[in-house]
Amino acid sequence: MVEELIIFLTILNSMFMVIGQIMWKLGVIGKEINSVSQLLKLFLNPFIILGIAIYVFATGLWLYILNKGELSYVYPLQSISYIFALMAGLTIFKENLTASKLIGVCLICLGVIMLARK
Repeated sequence: MVEELIIFLTILNSMFMVIGQIMWKLGVIGKEINSVSQLLKLFLNPFIILGIAIYVFATGLWLYILNKGELSYVYPLQSISYIFALMAGLTIFKENLTASKLIGVCLICLGVIMLARK
């Protein structure tokens, strides 16, 4: 039961990390960042602030996961975030799906399945 909870929480954590990255991507779209002042101004963007808040929550969740699970088990499981990021890139940002991206994600899926089965 504990192992299933750790798997679930790790997948949830990966989703939060990707959602945070999506917020950051939305926050920087169309913005020029050529100076420190422009970079600092970017931190006032609501998407950036929301992304940071999500990351803070995900970090707290990650600390809990690390407390309850084995690092050598949960850290590779978190690679599922690459799958979520690919799906977000395709659906939200209309990025192209290439053969290498597809093969890479399939290999990650296979690795996560093998790892989750121990």
